[in-house]
This record gives sequence, structure tokens and C-alpha cells, in this order.
Amino acid sequence: MMGQRLWMYTAAGVAVILVAPANPASAQVSFEWATVGNPGNAADPLNAGSVPGIGSVADVYRIAKHEVTNHQYAEFLNAVAATDTNALHNASMDTNPRGGITQSGASGSFAYSVKTDMGNKPVNYVSFFDAMRFVNWLHNGQPTGAQETSTTEDGVYAITDGLSETRLIGARFFIPSENEWYKAAYHQPAASGGDADDYLFYPTASNSAPTMATSSATGDIGNPGTNVANYNFGADWNGQDGNITTVGSAGAGSESHYGTPDQAGNVSEWNEELVTASSRGYRGGSWNFSVNSQRSSVRLNTDPASEGDKLGFRVASPVSGEAIPAVSQWGLAALVLLVLVAGTIVIRRFKPAA
Repeated sequence: MMGQRLWMYTAAGVAVILVAPANPASAQVSFEWATVGNPGNAADPLNAGSVPGIGSVADVYRIAKHEVTNHQYAEFLNAVAATDTNALHNASMDTNPRGGITQSGASGSFAYSVKTDMGNKPVNYVSFFDAMRFVNWLHNGQPTGAQETSTTEDGVYAITDGLSETRLIGARFFIPSENEWYKAAYHQPAASGGDADDYLFYPTASNSAPTMATSSATGDIGNPGTNVANYNFGADWNGQDGNITTVGSAGAGSESHYGTPDQAGNVSEWNEELVTASSRGYRGGSWNFSVNSQRSSVRLNTDPASEGDKLGFRVASPVSGEAIPAVSQWGLAALVLLVLVAGTIVIRRFKPAA
């Protein structure tokens, strides 16, 4: 149940519906947003033959500047995965050096912590199912409780088989569509310094292949600057030949036109596109892919249940997409009082003359 519906009647006889949330929101996870404007833009002519309409988006929207991080995903797990009914935590997050989240305790009281130096790295080992459940949780106000319809199983996506789910009209958060992801990565109007066709080849606001990132000992990109991305096993740290790196650490010179870092490399990112009857789309290359995987022409897809150390996601939102805060008990009482006062004023104002 999404919340308790309360009917209140004012002194004027007006019925008012107040809804008290069943699970008050914790609201621990927030995002830095990049606004993607230029609504109604034309598709990318370079790739529209293979993917009709690619990159064209009718509305202004927001996309998270950064991939969802281990810190953000751990907050989600601690809110809804004390009993991890749907395996939102993959054991490889704990055991693999490129994973970032440990699980402790027993089922019913599981707790989750971020590994040292991994909090601001992108979460990986997440399926399309995990991404949908995370977005449902955001849309529902970040509630605490079991994995059910009021927390993770419904909201933006009514979860079934990973293939038939579609976005709720009016969603406050969502996984970007392929067009939304593509536009944020590659679109740059000619009037703003882009090519004549308004698109670039790489998500670093460039037609030239990015420079391969190196890494500091704690996983920050070691050579930040213009047109740098984490790919092809270049970021060696934590004893690994290639690894994920701190989101955004390549610097502003490596962001897309709209201000999104890491759409090139780091981890590949899920999008909503049903590419085949059995697969969802992802794009952007990753820490272990070649530079060519970052090009606008490369379209990848896999089973929605797939998980791995190279696969993550970011979220998007309408421009007015902030979650509606939960109403506290005191806030609810104040609202009731205001309604009653308003009803009294109505009666006094319209009381017939004797």
C-alpha cells in the first residue's frame, strides 16, 4: 500500500483527502544534474539510417552528471535490502576488487558498507532489473522497507520480465531512453560550436578519440584535462590492470556539451531501449573496452539480467523531477489545522444574515 488515505471534513462540509505515507522517505540520495535543452532537435544523420530518430528528443530533460555511485547504491541497499529478496547486491560487489559494496549480517538484518576508496566510483554488477528497482525507489520517495510495490517493485516500472516494462507517464526519475542518453553524450548544436550536423563522434565533446586515462593510487584519474576517458585497461590501481575511476575526475574538459562526464568509458551504462526481443541497450564503452566502443555509431545490448564489472547506469529526470517530500506527523497535523481554519472562515464569510 502506497499510503494511508484519510478523509477530513471541514466545518463547511467540504471533504478533503490527505495521504500519509506508509513508509516515510529517508531522502538520503541526491544528484547533480545536467539539463539537456534544445528540445525537438533533429536526429543524428550519421546513424539515423541504422537507428531511426537516434538522438532526437522532444522535451527538455535532466540527466545525472555522474553515474550512480557505490555510495548512492549502498544507501538504497540499506533502505530496502535487509532481506535481499531480489538480489540487489551481487556477491561480486563484495569479493571482486573492482566491486565497491560489502554485505554483512544475516538475511533479515543485512547491512551494507562501501569499500575504502570506492564510494565515489560507479556502482557495477548491476542488471537492468537493479536499475529499474533503484529508480522505482527514487520515484517512491526513497522509502525504507521490504522489496515490494511501495518501494522497489512498482512506481516508474511495474517489474515483470525485464523486457515488457515501460516508463510510467509522469515519472519523476527514470533510466534514460537510448535517445536521451545519446543526445546528452553526442549532441552539440552548430550554433554552440558543434559540427554542421549538430553531433560529435565522442561523448567528450570531440571528434577525436579521447586520451586514455591513467590513475592515482586511490582511483582518481591521474591525467585530467581535455578529452580524457577511462578505457582500454589504462587506469591501474588497487592491484588491478585497469579499473573503474572516481566519477568526474577527468575534469570539465572531458565532459559532453551538456556537462556530463564519463559517458565515454569508466562503465557502460544501461538505457531503456529494447534492442531485440530479448535484450536491453547499453552504451558508452568501459574501463576495459577499446576507444572505438565510445563512438556514437556503437550500439550494444545484452540480457536485462546481465551483471558485470563493466556495467552500470545513470538516472534521468524531467526538469521538475525532485521527489515530493514525505509529510511528517507534525506536518500532517498542521495541514489539518489549516484546513479546519479555512473551513471556519468560509462559514463566517457566507453565513446568511438573520
